[in-house]
Amino acid sequence: MKISLLGATGSVGVQTLAVVRQHPAAFQIVALAFGSNIQKGAQIIREFSPEIVSVATKDIARQLAHQFPTVTFYHGMAGLIEVATFHKSTMLVNAILGSRGLLPTLRAIESHKTIALANKETLVTAGHLVMDAVKKHNVTLLPVDSEHSAIFQSLQGNSKRAVDSILLTASGGSFRDKTREQLANVTLADALNHPNWAMGPKITIDSATLFNKGLEVIEAHWLFGLPYDKINVTIHRESIIHSCVNYVDGSMIAQMGAPDMRLPIQYALTYPNRLPISYDEPFDLNKIGQLSFEAVDMKRFRALYLSYEAGKTGGSMPTVLNAANEVAVEAFLTKKISFLDIENLVEKAMLAHSIIKNPELETILAIETETRQRVTSWL
Repeated sequence: MKISLLGATGSVGVQTLAVVRQHPAAFQIVALAFGSNIQKGAQIIREFSPEIVSVATKDIARQLAHQFPTVTFYHGMAGLIEVATFHKSTMLVNAILGSRGLLPTLRAIESHKTIALANKETLVTAGHLVMDAVKKHNVTLLPVDSEHSAIFQSLQGNSKRAVDSILLTASGGSFRDKTREQLANVTLADALNHPNWAMGPKITIDSATLFNKGLEVIEAHWLFGLPYDKINVTIHRESIIHSCVNYVDGSMIAQMGAPDMRLPIQYALTYPNRLPISYDEPFDLNKIGQLSFEAVDMKRFRALYLSYEAGKTGGSMPTVLNAANEVAVEAFLTKKISFLDIENLVEKAMLAHSIIKNPELETILAIETETRQRVTSWL
């Protein structure tokens, strides 16, 4: 399989490359994109020999073109689209962060690529447009998030009409044992110390607030066609059960495994088949010992409540939720605001927004820009 990869130097991108590295006869990276990490990007280009590469800026493209004269370089959004639609690739793995992944995904769908989607913001901001395009162009969209991959795997061999509800598991993040009062004084270093997963800083902060799970709820709504009252969340500290499906006969089918993103990535690349993965140590339930589950307190995890409200409201509101959160998380990462200010800014942006019921792409992009500017002005 020939792959276009967006977000090659990020956490999911690096783990995608690890899967390709382990199975070189099965997969080939023919096009890739990354941002400004020149050193890491150059190493990836050297190892995987893509034909085209997109980077953040024209200056970076020029710099790398001198090192790799046989590679064609692009930059910016136009470059992301070039990589996503490259004529020699059959699959797009979208591992880019944020709503920048939307346009490349839509263009790849129009180019009849199979989509392996790790960029949840694509469905959060424009789920109706993406799923309409998937249906119109008759392409396959495969989830890469561990939770959605677990749901997808647990649906195999069963009729969707037999589904009662789905349950998304959440680790609870870095601050799962802290009260709201204690959250007022947490530090950035504390927030970035995730107990289970090795992820990039933005997703790690989203995991701490539970906005990550909220975005996944909205994503699940579009992927699996379920109403929000049929999408539930539980705190599962061990991150062993990655999510499960409840069926109308009372059966519950779950997907279990080590907290390792290579598994859902590889399943998307090999679906409906499977290939081996080399782990440092075997997955052993006897060593794990026990699994725990806790109901989510929506007052404690207000970000999850806001996400459900945005999803149920629909229209342009999820776009506002996502854009406001991206700006707020960046402000927290640069120590401009406190941890609890993240959800406060998101809620303020939602209250300030006038909802548009069924926004077109141009409207979504305009609302996103407007929301970013509004939240930035409040910092």
